[in-house]
Amino acid sequence: MIRQPHAAAGRSLVSTPTLVRISKLLALILRHRPDQFGVVVDAEGYADLREVLAAVRTRIGSATAEDLVAAVQSIEPEKRRYSIEEGEIRANYGHSLADRIQHQTGVPPATLWHGTPQHAVLRILQEGLLPMRRQYVHLTTSKDLAMRIGARHGAPRLLRVDAAQAHTAGVIFYRANEAFWLADHIPPTYLTV
Repeated sequence: MIRQPHAAAGRSLVSTPTLVRISKLLALILRHRPDQFGVVVDAEGYADLREVLAAVRTRIGSATAEDLVAAVQSIEPEKRRYSIEEGEIRANYGHSLADRIQHQTGVPPATLWHGTPQHAVLRILQEGLLPMRRQYVHLTTSKDLAMRIGARHGAPRLLRVDAAQAHTAGVIFYRANEAFWLADHIPPTYLTV
């Protein structure tokens, strides 16, 4: 099904800290624990916006649909964590759900980047990039974004992914959004520090 982008009917009047709380709650609901909130997520990761709003209201009672849209739009544009289309919302990446979220395959840019803490580099260069507790390996087109992500768990290191060569060799890539690409596994052959 092709979904059309959603235009907000109104404008949110909530504070930035509340928008951050909503965004974090959306991550919990859509990426990790929809069942805990009574939300049903389809194979592409979409959930009914009204169900998600009801779930958000269990923690933030005054939240409106406009607040959800504002929270989605307030995130750094290159990260674009969520999509709202035709009355449905989804997390674009980062899922830890048991059922795998489906993404469209695509031909990646020639080079992608992965930020990781320094202490993980040796293991990655031996085993390749693995999804760990996520459904996919997360890669980005932006060096800066990769470094910020890598810094979450210690001193960051930047890994260059030869995505063109990996794709030619049969590694399947999935496009999450303009800045993020996903893969099941990136063998060490295609990685450089």
